[in-house]
Amino acid sequence: MSILDKRKEIVIVDYQMSNLFSVVRAIEKVGHTPKLSSSNRDLKNADALILPGVGAFSSAMKNLKKLELVEPIRDFIKTGKPFMGVCLGLQLLFEESEEFGIHSGLGVINGDVKKFENVQGNRSNPIPQIGWNKISPFKQNWETTPLNGVETSSWMYFVHSYYVIPKNKEVILSKTSYCGLEYCSSIQKNNVFATQFHPEKSGPLGLKIYDNWLK
Repeated sequence: MSILDKRKEIVIVDYQMSNLFSVVRAIEKVGHTPKLSSSNRDLKNADALILPGVGAFSSAMKNLKKLELVEPIRDFIKTGKPFMGVCLGLQLLFEESEEFGIHSGLGVINGDVKKFENVQGNRSNPIPQIGWNKISPFKQNWETTPLNGVETSSWMYFVHSYYVIPKNKEVILSKTSYCGLEYCSSIQKNNVFATQFHPEKSGPLGLKIYDNWLK
């Protein structure tokens, strides 16, 4: 049985610029009924929290500040309850991004967000990266993580021009190669799990990742 049974509150943060409904459908497919919310109270009372995201880092942080969600997200993570970030939701956890200038993030994970080198982009490897790519273990075994049961070099769906560089490499869960660069494609630190790829767009394996996380 899932630790988060159907009576538990799974909240997806609605900050007006993310792939909300595909995440909602993915959570529903693995047997739960999530709640979309931008309410401080809902975030505080949640049993599990998902921060999705599509778009620019600076706009996302602006919206989170406008909706007064920055501190509630940080406070939720401090409780030790399950937290998941997806795509931009991974990048926002970091200290700083260079997307359209230098912008501060949530600062939950030490490190920065950098752009793929344009000089390496070409017809075979365009920027942004849009489509399927492989994930592989960085150091640790995936057995006790939400990637349990996902084989090395499994294909996941990506849409991004920027990638994260954690200062502490121990938080890196998976790596991916693109434009000649090997980069971090997912992290786990205590109760925080986050992916650069979109599990909700990655077929049965992506659904397995959501199911694992909820267990």
